[in-house]
Amino acid sequence: MPLGSTFDLTSSLESTMKLFTTSLLAAALLTTAGMAHAAPNCTIKLKGDDRMQFDLKSVTVSASCPSITIELAHVGKMPVQAMGHNVVISATKDLSTVAAAGIKAGAAAGYVPKADARVLAATPIIGGGAKTSAKFAGKRLKAGGDYSFYCTFPGHSAIMKGKLVVTK
Repeated sequence: MPLGSTFDLTSSLESTMKLFTTSLLAAALLTTAGMAHAAPNCTIKLKGDDRMQFDLKSVTVSASCPSITIELAHVGKMPVQAMGHNVVISATKDLSTVAAAGIKAGAAAGYVPKADARVLAATPIIGGGAKTSAKFAGKRLKAGGDYSFYCTFPGHSAIMKGKLVVTK
């Protein structure tokens, strides 16, 4: 320090305290953000359209959820009789046979086979502009299991499907 200059201890302490407070706040925000992402995902949100497509090819949920909600929005314009959509969840190995049984069950059954144990969950069938939802117990799924979601309207399951990833 040059002769004749003074050292401002108060200013130095204030700067150090500001830096410490800012660092503490940043660490708290990072910790909180990490906890927010740790919450289990208990909702499956899908959109279906008039091109026989879901907006997602993969969805992740947690088997630890007491209840899992499926939310489907049909963003197309075509009526249910021409381009109806639903969401059915089953083990991937059962997809084809459940879809075939759904076609046999017919429109009155919403193209879902009644009381079929292979169907883990299903929404009602809807047409363009409509929304629907369904709930099922998270314990019906096993973490790491091989599951799919798909539409059972005749002919749709071949392309209107995706992977359901189940975490703990």
